[in-house]
Amino acid sequence: MERCSSVSSRGSSCGATPILSPTVPPPPPLPAPPGPSTLPARSARQSLKCPVMVDVSKWPLFTLMSAQELVSIRQACVFGTSANEAIYITHDDEVFVFGLNCSNCLGTGDSQSTIVPKKLDILSGKKVVSLSYGSGPHVLLATEDGDLYAWGHNGYSQLGNGTTNQGVAPVLVTTNLQNKRITEVSCGSHHSMALTSEGEVYAWGYNNCGQVGSGSTANQPTPRKVSNCLQNKHVVSLTCGQTSSMAVVDNGEVYGWGYNGNGQLGLGNNGNQLTPCRLAALQGYCVLQIASGYAHTLALTDEGLLYAWGANTYGQLGTGNKSNQLSPVQIMTEKERIVEIAACHSTHTSAAKTQSGQVFMWGQCRGQAIVLPYLTHFSCTDDAFACFATPSVMWRLLAMEHDDFLTVAESLKKEFDSPETSDLKFSVDGKYIHVHKAVLKIRCEHFRSMFQSHWNEDMKEVIEIDQFSYPVYRSFLEFLYTDNVDLPPEDAIGLLDLATSYCENRLKRLCQHIIKRGITVENAFSLLSAAIRYDAEDLEEFCFKFCVNHLTEVTQTAAFWQIDGHMLKEFISRASRCGAFKN
Repeated sequence: MERCSSVSSRGSSCGATPILSPTVPPPPPLPAPPGPSTLPARSARQSLKCPVMVDVSKWPLFTLMSAQELVSIRQACVFGTSANEAIYITHDDEVFVFGLNCSNCLGTGDSQSTIVPKKLDILSGKKVVSLSYGSGPHVLLATEDGDLYAWGHNGYSQLGNGTTNQGVAPVLVTTNLQNKRITEVSCGSHHSMALTSEGEVYAWGYNNCGQVGSGSTANQPTPRKVSNCLQNKHVVSLTCGQTSSMAVVDNGEVYGWGYNGNGQLGLGNNGNQLTPCRLAALQGYCVLQIASGYAHTLALTDEGLLYAWGANTYGQLGTGNKSNQLSPVQIMTEKERIVEIAACHSTHTSAAKTQSGQVFMWGQCRGQAIVLPYLTHFSCTDDAFACFATPSVMWRLLAMEHDDFLTVAESLKKEFDSPETSDLKFSVDGKYIHVHKAVLKIRCEHFRSMFQSHWNEDMKEVIEIDQFSYPVYRSFLEFLYTDNVDLPPEDAIGLLDLATSYCENRLKRLCQHIIKRGITVENAFSLLSAAIRYDAEDLEEFCFKFCVNHLTEVTQTAAFWQIDGHMLKEFISRASRCGAFKN
């Protein structure tokens, strides 16, 4: 195949040099990232399309949400100039947004910020298959039905509605897309791209450097099919840098167009490209995944080889130096096979995951320039961006597990107190709790002894428990399945007793934590008594200090006067030594 001829715009307002027209917002070569990330699309041929289990609580915004709300999330995305906006989709396919709402990017119909999630009714029940966002920010969202919605900043018609009016709520983008099924979307700083099920690429919005691929530098107000060298090609993946565009076709070829002042198109030069041009340097390689950073690009081949090119001021190419690369250079050659790469156009951070699950990161990481891939303790590339990217946006739409697959931990939680699979029952206060002997033996030394040392209980199908209440014993057994305890402080006292009896030190610490959080004037003396009775020294000291600090109120409670005389004397003596009764 012949290589496309290079089209440079050296005579235009956006030449091969990194200097842009002062009237436009996109970047010179490498200033600090101004805005949110694009979501690099992955090839439809990859198994990596499967949803990923992620912990959204690593992103500060989601710490505002309750545990119940977090459990409902199936997909999520954090974006914004300071990672101050978020969108998430529930298991019921309801779409919620919250955050700062810059440029109406939340799509709520107004410009108000909100820390309380608001539902986007127009998207209710629509399964989201792809989502991306730009630096305005503006947002693109594609549904399972192939519909495309857009909202947010629209100063350059990046919403594709033919106007430059701000999009305060999601609108269906239909111009030139009738009878087209959109499968993936990607946003640059102020331009947009969409991929159809037929492998066609449509682009629109800001075009000062040719990032729309139309052959000119005129802005494109509505979606326009990108053709030229992509004519008769079936594109399977696309991604945007700040002001550049990249596409992968079904035979693994890579094409780039737009701004190239730092070599981010990988064409061997730094001239801007107004139409798609194939990367000749990757001829003979089948690229599966491509990811664009602020001004650099990563590519992953079907052999698990990783190539990088473009800007390198922060070491984001991973070459060991800070020199830009105009053509693809292979990195991580001494590592095992790479299976995933990550970058986003608002950051200078790169990440990759190996076949064995090791996650490496490099580039700008919390202000530091890491010039070689650094092995992290993370289990997914998303965590690297949550903890080290600036801003800490998500590089893709994260998907929670929503199929029938459950992890080992999730399976254990699901089977607790399940009559269908249990092989043992505890009877407490006339109520049954269904459990599994194997789990109890693995998780608790008390039960391991019970079932392996010829106790009478080992031969029983039902074990009677009369030392502890039903809520306490059920909570204990549930703890063995989940590692969590959810009890009020008063019941936690009983669980503390049980934990002490069974020598479960971690459970003791959890109970003490619950009791400390739930202490009040009314229950303080009862909790102090329990701490003394169960030899919980740290808790005892905490409760004692609370009682002394609120001595007048505590001594007027029923719990104080119901305590036995010996303990009452001990408390008064100890409080006296602390100076509680001094004038």
